[in-house]
Amino acid sequence: MEMEQARKRAEELRVIIEKNNRLYYDQDAPELDDFAYDALMRELKQIEKEFPELVTPESPTQHVGGTASSKFSKVTHSVKMESLQDAFSLDELRDFDTRVREAGVVPRYVVEAKIDGLSVSLEYRKGVLVRGSTRGDGVVGEDVTENLATIPDIPHTLPDAPDFLEVRGEVYMPHSAFFRLKEQQELEDKTPFKNPRNAAAGSLRQKDAKITASRGLSIFVFNLQQCQGRDFATHHETLDYIKSLGFPVSPRYSVFETIEDAIREIQTIGELRGTLEYDIDGAVIKVDDLASRRTLGSTNKFPRWAIAFKYPPEVKESVVRDIEVTVGRTGVLTPTAVFDPIFLAGTSVSRASLHNGDIISSLGVGIGDTIQVRKAGDIIPEVIAVSAHGPDSHPFVMPSVCPSCGAPVVHLQDETALRCVNPECPAQSLRNLIHFASRDAMAIDGLGEAVAIQLTEKGLVHTVADLYDLTEAQLLMLDKFKEKSARNLLASIEHSKQNNLDKLLFGLGIRNIGDKAAALLAEHFGTMEALRHASVEELCAIDGFGAVMAQSVQEFFAKEGTADLLARLAQAGVNMQWTGAKKGTALAGKTLVVTGTLPTLSRQEAEALIVQNGGKAAGSVSKKTSYVVAGTAAGSKLTKAQTLGIPVIDEAGLYALLAAASPES
Repeated sequence: MEMEQARKRAEELRVIIEKNNRLYYDQDAPELDDFAYDALMRELKQIEKEFPELVTPESPTQHVGGTASSKFSKVTHSVKMESLQDAFSLDELRDFDTRVREAGVVPRYVVEAKIDGLSVSLEYRKGVLVRGSTRGDGVVGEDVTENLATIPDIPHTLPDAPDFLEVRGEVYMPHSAFFRLKEQQELEDKTPFKNPRNAAAGSLRQKDAKITASRGLSIFVFNLQQCQGRDFATHHETLDYIKSLGFPVSPRYSVFETIEDAIREIQTIGELRGTLEYDIDGAVIKVDDLASRRTLGSTNKFPRWAIAFKYPPEVKESVVRDIEVTVGRTGVLTPTAVFDPIFLAGTSVSRASLHNGDIISSLGVGIGDTIQVRKAGDIIPEVIAVSAHGPDSHPFVMPSVCPSCGAPVVHLQDETALRCVNPECPAQSLRNLIHFASRDAMAIDGLGEAVAIQLTEKGLVHTVADLYDLTEAQLLMLDKFKEKSARNLLASIEHSKQNNLDKLLFGLGIRNIGDKAAALLAEHFGTMEALRHASVEELCAIDGFGAVMAQSVQEFFAKEGTADLLARLAQAGVNMQWTGAKKGTALAGKTLVVTGTLPTLSRQEAEALIVQNGGKAAGSVSKKTSYVVAGTAAGSKLTKAQTLGIPVIDEAGLYALLAAASPES
């Protein structure tokens, strides 16, 4: 790789990694699974190793990914909460041992499971918990004392404690608590957490400690940060001491004389991880002798006396017993493999989506075949290969008719999926109802999937308009409904009538029209009636709208039953007009690209500001770009802007553009 290629790729990697760092550490909503993230980080490290002149202080290889949230008071850690260097092969562990010995240390090692949660510090004065904080970037974290105090495993007072004690631990959510929370979120039609780690982080960082207390969090303490008045020679002695004070310590910690013994323990932990009640994403090897640790020291990011081995995604085999086909909200048929239950990444799994007929064909999967299954991101089961065809197996063929209503299914132009186009299809009616009530649509609290199923099965709701005719007596017919829950749901339905037009448009489930497109339509046309009579040309005139989206809108309004549905909604009092603020004109006719990390605005906030002021927020730089708004770690978009001679401004420059066009300026 040439220098310029390396520079460009390093910039691209930094942007992707930093974005995922923000999503992972600060928003608890990562887009990449651990395996994909680690692969990108390894690639960046390799580039920086080959081209050391490309290393910058801002590179994600040089610092811990998290930042302190503005929701909580900031805490400066008196002892840095370091991250760990990762290893992905056993040879890398042996290389680590070689480096330790070359530094003049003859080590014994402690091996611990690496809990996948949120790292925290706990501080005690005279045996009383006085402060708890998150790691943040390792130097500055968040004060979450009140929330940590709700975790039953964290002692509030310590017996025979020193004047001052600080320990470090990992807050996690046990699998049982995670699945309870996930089920509750789905019933309440809330977006569920993706995995226990995100659930733990999101639960700990609640402004209301009562919510944290309800989430079933736990902790393992794995390090003694500070202890006044006591000295220890080894790490395992500190763990024994911490345990004697009443803390739950890292499970299965043991001391080993050689790296090969330590490796065997890591392999054993890896074999056991599927049986644990909590998630682990690896195992850690630490030099046991504390004096030797001081000799080895640390880099600006990692201690040289420890390394974390990361396990690859777990893959297991099972036999396909059936392939079920379900119908979604838009009529798409989705096949799902049903197989003998396997314990995978902490849970029992017996189903995995096969997505569509093309995937089935490419895998060559049929009923009776032995398949390989893994969890994408250790959460979503997926079939990755066929290991062996069964003696009587045959390739699965997708149905020619809808399994819900029996109508013929079709391939629409440029679509891989099969689709049922029958507007009376019961399965679609159910999914339409669930979508209509969802948070980003009409936000009807209390109308999740379980309630929607009951409403449709009992014949109380056939179309979304029927929601506005429901009575308390009808709702009391539903399972687990009492007077209070019935009245709450009716109140939420009534409140939904006031939603802005874009929420209604998105809730109607027009194909190819997401929430952003719905907002564009609502603001541009102002009323449902005006949109209903819009031509394809008028629709395509909207910036960001193409022929496919325009055609989908036209097809929706032309579809049998749409006119009656809208008439019933209007009669019920559902708002049919745009009530939002009108766009400004400060950036009218200008296209801006936001890149990097801005001081106060997220990328989404900056783009919303651009759109609200009449500009277009584009995702890529071209000759048509008016300005590039660049923050730190701006990457390849900044480079391209400089090459094309496009003006580059910062966040302050963006505000200056807005102010310059303001009538008051």
